[in-house]
Amino acid sequence: MKTSLCLLLLLGVSGLLTLDLSAASPVSLDISPNLQQFFTGDSSVSLRCVEDGQTAEGWTVKRNRGGAAEDCGANGSDPTCLLDLSASPGGGFWCQTSSGQRSDHVDITVLDKGLILEIPAVPVKAGRDVTLRCRRSNGDIIAAFFFMDGQRRGSGPELALREVQRSDEGSYWCSTDRFGKSPPSFLRVRDPPLPHTITAAPLPLVSVKTDAAGPSPPAAPPPPSSPPPPLPQSISVQQYLCHLLVICLYCVCSVLMVQMCCRRSSGNQPAASMETRQLDEVTMEHGC
Repeated sequence: MKTSLCLLLLLGVSGLLTLDLSAASPVSLDISPNLQQFFTGDSSVSLRCVEDGQTAEGWTVKRNRGGAAEDCGANGSDPTCLLDLSASPGGGFWCQTSSGQRSDHVDITVLDKGLILEIPAVPVKAGRDVTLRCRRSNGDIIAAFFFMDGQRRGSGPELALREVQRSDEGSYWCSTDRFGKSPPSFLRVRDPPLPHTITAAPLPLVSVKTDAAGPSPPAAPPPPSSPPPPLPQSISVQQYLCHLLVICLYCVCSVLMVQMCCRRSSGNQPAASMETRQLDEVTMEHGC
């Protein structure tokens, strides 16, 4: 029973490590304009794999068409892609390497008519403000009812979300009595990086000696120190909790294995003492 439990925990640890590695991808899909829904009459959309604001070489913009993954760029294996809305039905897009490492997945919807919801495609950092609008194909922004996960969040020409948090993450759409409703799109919220703490180095002490001739001149100031090394990249709260959970599961597995070994050792001792007792009885009988 404990062996099975330990194996399940080890499988859980490996799964969490796999998820953590996939979540730690430094590359993301940048979309311009930063929207998830478009009309066929809108201008083209630019998609790019970026890392620290720069184009990520070695990554390819991928798309899902008809259930199969294919390169989005015209040249293939290209970190950029220009999407022609008049000829594209939309779909799922992401960045990927030749080894299979992926970025976040973004769904783009393209309609001929009706209503669309203007909602960011790139994940929003927690604490930022987000404004959602409901737009017709002629470009008019109209008053509508705004919903999140089936619950009404507000009404009017726009929905302003102040200092968004993870609780604001969900599926949004807008609806009107006259023009119907827009397709749903998912708003993603990401925690900001943990703040860095910089500790100033203590100042060197300068001793002054006095004698009959008077105080000695002050010591020369120390040479300027070299610039501090770059701060390590911070991890998000989600990755920190995942690391903590992996460590806890590893400790539980170790304790269970030690207990199993101790019980097996203690179980062999009675058998050995029984054999010794029987050998003594046989020796005494022969001696008599």
